[in-house]
Amino acid sequence: MVLLPAALAFDMDYAHWLNEHQRLINDLRSGLNSHLGDSELRILVESVMAHYDEVFKLKSIGVKADAFHMLSGMWKTPAERCFMWLGGFRSSELLKILGNHLEPLTDQQLMGICNLQQSSQQAEDALSQGMEALQQALVDTLSSACLGPTASGNVADYMSQMAIAMSKLATLENFLHQ
Repeated sequence: MVLLPAALAFDMDYAHWLNEHQRLINDLRSGLNSHLGDSELRILVESVMAHYDEVFKLKSIGVKADAFHMLSGMWKTPAERCFMWLGGFRSSELLKILGNHLEPLTDQQLMGICNLQQSSQQAEDALSQGMEALQQALVDTLSSACLGPTASGNVADYMSQMAIAMSKLATLENFLHQ
C-alpha cells in the first residue's frame, strides 16, 4: 500500500499526538494517585481536553487531504479498530460506558451527558443513513448496465457509467468531509 504524502503526514502527526496523549494521561493518573487538589487536577484535565481538540483538528485536516485513508482506519488504535470490526464505532456508545463509571454526578451534569448522548446518536444515525444512501446509489449506478466495453460493444456507454460512478464516489468523499 502506497501512502500519499498527506496520509503519511497525518500518520506521523497522529503518532506524535498519541505519544503526547500517553504522557498527559500518565500525568493525570499520577495526579489522581498523589491526591492533588481540585485546582491542580482541573489544570491536568483541561490539558487533556485541549489535547483532544488538537486531534479533532488533525483528523479534520486528514479527512480533507485524504478521506479514504482516514476511512480505512489503519491509523487508529487497536481498541478503535476492535470497535470498528465489531460492527461500527459509535461515540454515543462510549458515552454510555463512561456514564456508568463516573462518580456521582449532579443533575445538571447528568442532563448534559444525556443531551450529548442524544445529539451524538442523532448525528450518527444521520451519517449512517447518508452513507447507506450514497453506497446504494453507487451500487445502482454500477449495476444499472453491463459494465465493460466488450459486453455492450459501446465504449461511450461504459465510460459514461464509470464517470457517473466516479461522481458518486466524489459525492461520498464530500459527505465524509462534512
